[in-house]
Amino acid sequence: MSHDSQVHKPQVKIPATYIRGGTSKGVFFNLTDLPASCQVPGKPRDNMLLRVIGSPDPYGKQTDGMGGATSSTSKTVILAKSEQVGHDVDYLFGQVAIDKAFVDWSGNCGNLTAAVGSFAISSGLVSADRIPENGICEVRIWQKNISKTIIAHVPITNGEVQETGDFELDGVTFPAAEVKVDFVAPVDPSEAMFPTGNLVDDLVVLDIGTFKVTMITAGIPTIFLNADEIGYTGTELQEAINGDEKALARFETIRAYGAVKMGLISDISEAASRQHTPKVAFVAPAQAYTSSSGKNIAASDIDLHVRALSMGKLHHAMMGTAAVAIGTAAAIPGTLVNIAAGSGERSEVTFGHPSGTLKVGAQAECVNDNWTVKKVSMSRSARVLMEGQVRVPALFE
Repeated sequence: MSHDSQVHKPQVKIPATYIRGGTSKGVFFNLTDLPASCQVPGKPRDNMLLRVIGSPDPYGKQTDGMGGATSSTSKTVILAKSEQVGHDVDYLFGQVAIDKAFVDWSGNCGNLTAAVGSFAISSGLVSADRIPENGICEVRIWQKNISKTIIAHVPITNGEVQETGDFELDGVTFPAAEVKVDFVAPVDPSEAMFPTGNLVDDLVVLDIGTFKVTMITAGIPTIFLNADEIGYTGTELQEAINGDEKALARFETIRAYGAVKMGLISDISEAASRQHTPKVAFVAPAQAYTSSSGKNIAASDIDLHVRALSMGKLHHAMMGTAAVAIGTAAAIPGTLVNIAAGSGERSEVTFGHPSGTLKVGAQAECVNDNWTVKKVSMSRSARVLMEGQVRVPALFE
């Protein structure tokens, strides 16, 4: 055994907070607390975050890190005082791969957004004059990955973030305080919400088939399929799909072909290094089902079913960004999501997912044949689980 101190340096301690936001959790950092080499994008930063989370892990468990071995729990966030006018905080999200040495910076995490608001307040990133003694603090978040504005409505009691409450979010075991999140103008009017120009396309997937799809970029680029066209009912729980290697490979192939058609990549081979976006999801009309916690949900409780895959696996609930896409697509007559919800014009939908139900509202309008969305809203909750310092071997310098 070598005890050469030059070879084995002590671990580096980095101030960090471990927070649950929505149905996800992640390790949150204040940009100025990071080692100098990690305060800018690049290899050192990625290597540090990989080591914090415990990736890459060929065992798929992330035992030697803070990750929880699922896409919902393999997340990192870096916050800074905002450089954008009219915003409080810049929010940068890194989705850490579990088995690969890869951090995906291509999208946002909507679930963690609720936690961004509370962390920003408690770590002094929001100026004191914007925080009421009692009431709601509107934290204006600049989502740096996708250059969009999000507003988190964080409850404040006696000048402190209130985390406890009786708001229940399906997919989270315990109740907490409700945090309303508004995704403001999630689609830039200059961007195409429907990259192909169509509400519904025929997606040809070599050796697999041709499928009706709605491909939308709102919240996160998402490819929606009809459940029955791919052999599902839409009421599936995680076990039905995540143990089926063939099904997962098929979804990944569909996702790759969809990504090319959406113009996100130029060749299907590039999808492997772009796991976080686009998402692939499937929809079905409302029907009764039993959620993963054993709760019976009636068909009358929901407008439609949606199941989505994240980082190659069926998600246990719903990604917040995909919920933005669902709410937006549901508000636009003629999309597969809208049709599954019963067609017509609707300003909000409640959809079923493996863990239960979620309500999402959207204000959409058609201007000169172009659909735009002013705002998508949903309720989330957040809770600090642990704060202090995370330790990493000094491998990232």
